[in-house]
Amino acid sequence: MAERQADEAVAATKVTRRQAFGIGGALVLTAGGWLSTTAAMARRPAHTGGELRSALPLPPPFQVPLPLPAVLAPSGTTGGTDRYEITQREADVEILPGVRTRMWTYDGTFPGPTIESRRGRPVTVTHRNELPVPTVVHLHGGRTPASDDGYPTDLVLPAARGHGPTAHTSHGTHAPGVKNHSGHAGPAMPMPMPMTMHDPRAVVTRLTRDYTFPLDQRATLLWYHDHRMDFTAPAIWRGLAGLHLVRDATEDALDLPAGPRELPLMIADRAFAADGSLDYPALDPSLSERPGVRDPYMAGVLGDVILVNGAPWPVHEVDTARYRLRLLNASNARHYTLEAVTDHGRRLDLVQIGADQGLLAAPVTHRLLPLAPAERYDVVIDFAGVPVGERVRIVNRAGSGRARDVMAFRVARKVTDRGRLPRVLADDLPSWRRSQAGAVRDISFRAGRTDGRHGWLIDGRPFDPARTDVTVRHGDVEVWRLVADVHHPVHLHLVGFRVLTRGGGQPLPHDAGLKDTLSLRPGEAAEIITRFDAYRGRYLFHCHNAEHEDMGMMANLEIV
Repeated sequence: MAERQADEAVAATKVTRRQAFGIGGALVLTAGGWLSTTAAMARRPAHTGGELRSALPLPPPFQVPLPLPAVLAPSGTTGGTDRYEITQREADVEILPGVRTRMWTYDGTFPGPTIESRRGRPVTVTHRNELPVPTVVHLHGGRTPASDDGYPTDLVLPAARGHGPTAHTSHGTHAPGVKNHSGHAGPAMPMPMPMTMHDPRAVVTRLTRDYTFPLDQRATLLWYHDHRMDFTAPAIWRGLAGLHLVRDATEDALDLPAGPRELPLMIADRAFAADGSLDYPALDPSLSERPGVRDPYMAGVLGDVILVNGAPWPVHEVDTARYRLRLLNASNARHYTLEAVTDHGRRLDLVQIGADQGLLAAPVTHRLLPLAPAERYDVVIDFAGVPVGERVRIVNRAGSGRARDVMAFRVARKVTDRGRLPRVLADDLPSWRRSQAGAVRDISFRAGRTDGRHGWLIDGRPFDPARTDVTVRHGDVEVWRLVADVHHPVHLHLVGFRVLTRGGGQPLPHDAGLKDTLSLRPGEAAEIITRFDAYRGRYLFHCHNAEHEDMGMMANLEIV
């Protein structure tokens, strides 16, 4: 199956690395020398990573209750903008029953607290960094000005070494030659990281930063996560991820399951060391100077424990009614193909009503639903025909062993649910046409060689924050033709897009609607269309296999 990924490490030849130390660390250009050509990859199953094996006993599936992330209350409202405060800090969290795991968290929980907001009502989130390394916050899927989008070099530094956590505020303490919020160079200050890769446009603050999100966009599920250059993958793995829901009147008017029948589900895999700590094959466990992972994991890091909202293989009690599942794949590299099946083997429909960027025009029914890293799907499942006491398992047909189970629902109560999904969900989807495109671009995502070394590259080049890779005019419609060697979930910041073609044919059923992340399968080419009509400035597009991203598969997009 094209979506299927191997769950075993692939033998890799030893490769060399180029280290160019810069903001937040070094850009290491590495990839397995064993990677084959695009055509060869298309003829065999995809290997998108190596799996770590946990070194302590794991709980049986479907025993731990499903936790629901707490909704964060605003700290205040100013001029129609809701304000929130989040502290990034280390915390000991119970993930496996009876085991404490040290994690990097937003407000001490994993996932971080959920923010719920309304379309067109701005939100300002003040993040305070009490972690030992710099951080960056990106609202994935947000239509956000460039200054608040979480560019990988726009760091929030922790308190200076040798000083207490309140020794410095966020303003006036900046890297040499790096701009502050007002655009002026700040004074030279001791830095906790090497800072020799020059990014003249970086905006660096110390200890705190305000991120303002206008949220002038369709209702949807967004998520926020760390985006520091070279270290996004291990930071997310350690826990820096949370949900952000946007709601609007269009969604309110539909008869969709709500309240306790709307479930946000962040799916992620992890692995654990014998002492209960998270296992991750980082070359530098301090995540301070040397990025990258050990050779068998260069194609992506997979865990053998599947977490949903931070709980291993959880179970949730439901009524004989419809439920709305807000699905997010927050895994670094693992792909899922989800199926709902009872213990007696009966398969339930997964009715897709939304994609990354909000509601579809009409529902689409699936039995199998592929879910790549960073993709979100809005799905309705109906338990009306399931007898009380029976269990419905969500399984991963792309997984094996313990990674084949995801979670379960136990039908606990008989109720009457007279609600029905409308045939038309939304009529505000963009109708861009190929004939409107001012440019058609070909962009490749492949392993390659640079300076005689291996790397994960876009159009044959590794990420460089000082280089502009693509320049587009504000308001223009463009068609991008994307091609991959192995699995690459391609994410565009700022804009949503429609999928025009896959492999020269029609889009797949789950490509419906407006997306911001596209799962390119091995050897596949796909076309997308979008309009760059939100904000001007410097943005990114990259592979959301987080290890690929950290090892160079990211590029700059300048909207002028």
